[in-house]
Amino acid sequence: MRRLTFFLFTILSFEGFAQNTLTGVVIDSETKSPLPGVTIYISDLKKGSITSEAGKFSIVGLPKGKFLVESKLIGYTSFVQNVLINGSTELTITLTSEVTELHEVVVTGISHSTELRRNPIPLTTINNQFMVENTSTNLIDNISKKPGISQISTGAAISKPVIRGLSYNRIITLNDGIRQEGQQWGDEHGIEIDEFSVDRVEIIKGAGSLMYGSDGLGGVINFLAPNPVATGSIVGKWMSNYQTNNGLFGNSISTAGNINGTYWLTRISNKVAKAYSNAYDGRIFNSGFREINLNGTIGFNRKWGYSEFDMSTFNQSVGLVDGDRDNNGKFTRLKNDNGIKEEVIASSSDLNSYALFIPKQNVQHFSISNTSNLYFGESRIQLNGGYQRNQRKEFGNVVNEREAELYFDLHTLNYNLIYFFRSNTEWQFSAGASGMAQQNKNKGEEFLIPEYRSFDWGVFGFVKRPIGKLDLAGGLRYDNRTLNSNSLYLDADGKPTDNTGTLKFSDAHLTFGNISASAGATYEFAKQLIGKLNISRGFRSPTISELASNGRHEGTLRYEYGNVELDPETSLQLDASVIVNSEHVSAEASFFQNSIEDYIYTKKLLASNGMDSIPDPSDPAPAYQYVQGRAQLRGGELTLDIHPHPLDWLHFENSFSFVIGENKSQSKNDSAKYLPFIPAPRLQSELRANIKKIGSNLSNAFFKIEFNHFLEQNRVLLESGTETPTASYSLWSIGMGTGVKNKKGVELFSFYFTVTNVFDKAYQHHLSRLKYAAENQVSGRMGIFNMGRNFSFKIVVPVTFRKATNS
Repeated sequence: MRRLTFFLFTILSFEGFAQNTLTGVVIDSETKSPLPGVTIYISDLKKGSITSEAGKFSIVGLPKGKFLVESKLIGYTSFVQNVLINGSTELTITLTSEVTELHEVVVTGISHSTELRRNPIPLTTINNQFMVENTSTNLIDNISKKPGISQISTGAAISKPVIRGLSYNRIITLNDGIRQEGQQWGDEHGIEIDEFSVDRVEIIKGAGSLMYGSDGLGGVINFLAPNPVATGSIVGKWMSNYQTNNGLFGNSISTAGNINGTYWLTRISNKVAKAYSNAYDGRIFNSGFREINLNGTIGFNRKWGYSEFDMSTFNQSVGLVDGDRDNNGKFTRLKNDNGIKEEVIASSSDLNSYALFIPKQNVQHFSISNTSNLYFGESRIQLNGGYQRNQRKEFGNVVNEREAELYFDLHTLNYNLIYFFRSNTEWQFSAGASGMAQQNKNKGEEFLIPEYRSFDWGVFGFVKRPIGKLDLAGGLRYDNRTLNSNSLYLDADGKPTDNTGTLKFSDAHLTFGNISASAGATYEFAKQLIGKLNISRGFRSPTISELASNGRHEGTLRYEYGNVELDPETSLQLDASVIVNSEHVSAEASFFQNSIEDYIYTKKLLASNGMDSIPDPSDPAPAYQYVQGRAQLRGGELTLDIHPHPLDWLHFENSFSFVIGENKSQSKNDSAKYLPFIPAPRLQSELRANIKKIGSNLSNAFFKIEFNHFLEQNRVLLESGTETPTASYSLWSIGMGTGVKNKKGVELFSFYFTVTNVFDKAYQHHLSRLKYAAENQVSGRMGIFNMGRNFSFKIVVPVTFRKATNS
């Protein structure tokens, strides 16, 4: 840290940087009048401005070079252009009424920020407006509304992302560009990121990214924090949400400022919810949760570049639903009766309480990181480094509620270095290295995986070249992972001993290495027609649970054995898409095929008599072992947005997405021919009206009606009852909202109201793990159903303590 500080101050004192500025004005394309409140931002430099009442802006202290400049205002299409900064540069920017998001700037998985429409990597963006307008009980459920994205859920609090049928350790999660590391192999916890801290999301569908190393075989999700506010401004915000179904209260208070290039953001937020309900099950006992989270940023933006420090702490407690009921269909719970475990009926007060019962879990995630960007003439270096500690504790002993049966303590160090070469021509080159070091310890009473240490390193290079209407991009990466796990011996009471007793885990010393690559092209056939083609090769090392697990895996109702002989997975994915963006219609057709060699999955073990192998008769569960085969996933997303001119305020948006996942190692007629956790095909429609202004006090109002139809999913892994088919169902939702201003035109607050599952449909999402809970003896229905009708009320109150300084 001392060396880094000394280096930064050395750079700061260097006076060899020229004074470069970007100034200009933004106007409406139809009225030609100036537009105030437009955000002008340069992603690669983390610098921006906001237009004054006269539509003018100014950004000073810029390095010389060519950068992508984005202009954004709610109700208008984002305008993106490459601008050569050299001395004093002036722009006149014209914005048109909103039609499409294709002109957004994206930063994930590529070296330089890139316009979405010119990026060949299959990528979906979710902006802040979408995040605020939509209702969900957790972050992943919110983004799963996008085509090609789904979630494996365990109640209202726990969801894991699924991208085109792949999930768990096949997806890399980033928190503002820093790789997020928890216990991704586990079922019963989600993503440890505060949903209020997320401004926008970028999702890569497949192995097109080369920046983040092993495990991105299925895709990358980057949760991005808000950009620094305009220079000279100090602002605040209060966000509050109440949901009726589970009594969810969520609040977030934040402040942000930027004075002379020193910028900051602080936030505190919390959520608390009781058990959710549906028409079939009533209230689902112990499905409540609570969170309290803190995060902060301080950054320094100078002529030499910028350096940003980020800190966050995520704290979540969740009740774990086991779904046990008595013969009358009433949920039961465990009770401590003078040191004796007793099962009793969950009372009405238990069902409506915000308290959490046994079993439950606590997840804590602490993260601190730095991102620095240093200019050297027209070249620059980006440095990323971070430390994370993830602690997951599971409590299941009602006699001693403080006893952590499972306690995983994971420490991670991340690092990333990229050098952006000077661009003398249209070629853009960058190269770098990245990786991480990990140590995971077991501190609980039970042991599912061994303690281990791992170290990753990788080197990569990118190249990008626009040639007229053609954009080419590609890169190559090599990764290496070293993993060392510890042996474990247990005595007759299941306590660890020193090399005596029963061997639970053998030690292992493993090394994996492989190559990833990506190459793609985007071609503008006409102003309204774009084609994209990309081919990528991905790589994923086996996880510690796949290599060395030995125990009854929570929630799967099976005993799992690891396989130390596993090889890394490699994939070859082909993506093709066509985009049409006309005055009246926007449409996109995207198709993919992903072939995975050495695909890792579990297979049931049989005893010598042909019956199930039961390793532990006192806790009977069939045994499975990790094996490998060949897998193929194929599918796509079709979208159609009708916005008839001159009725630009009216949108009729439609999409259809599907994935077919097959295990090519199995017979076509075998019960194991399909891959598990493949989402059902989905049809989505939304009729939406956007109104920029209603009278003198209401602005950016909207009203929408949504229809979601999930088709029957019968392509499932039937072997050993791993999955069951899921019937089709339809859900309706409505939403509306508006901004409210005072007589002077200052925004006072924004209000949003939504109703999900309007007709209180009782349904089971195909990827809900609660679908496999115990049968209700009264109704004969298997498992627990998803949330019923839910009303949501949300308010956002902005506060301006100091306005931005602008021309």
